[in-house]
Amino acid sequence: MEHDHSAHRHSHPDEARAEAHSAGGTSLNRLAFTATVHCLSGCATGEVLGMVIGTAAGFGNASTILLAVILAFVFGYAFTMVPLLKAGLAFGAVLKLALAADTVSIAIMEIVDNAIMLLIPGAMDAGLDTVLFWGSLLVALLIAGAAAFPVNRWLILRGKGHAVVHQHHH
Repeated sequence: MEHDHSAHRHSHPDEARAEAHSAGGTSLNRLAFTATVHCLSGCATGEVLGMVIGTAAGFGNASTILLAVILAFVFGYAFTMVPLLKAGLAFGAVLKLALAADTVSIAIMEIVDNAIMLLIPGAMDAGLDTVLFWGSLLVALLIAGAAAFPVNRWLILRGKGHAVVHQHHH
């Protein structure tokens, strides 16, 4: 005798989380997009500042990229931490949340955008007053954000990444 599987549905925990996000009025894709844009804004602030400082100071590529990566993480974490600290959460808890929410996303963005900057001929050596520098940086950051989106979506679906911070906004 065969068992009829069409009469019931086996729900996967990740599907249940996705349905819960949708039921709460925020689709998974929208939440992932918002998380990516939020993370990209902090990452881009640090990245641009690092590239500008490194280029203006005449640093070599490695030093400029190192500075940009450090500042991307600092600003990325800060963009997550400041609102949570203002909401009254303890610094230790906020730091843990920021590390959990942003580390993977920022790391992906930094790897992608710096690789692209290195791959575009002359981008790292272009002056701050050139379209090549700013255009390359813009393209690199947009592609980096696009690369981080599916990872952020996957993390949120599993209750990780920005999902851990999202819980504290309600």
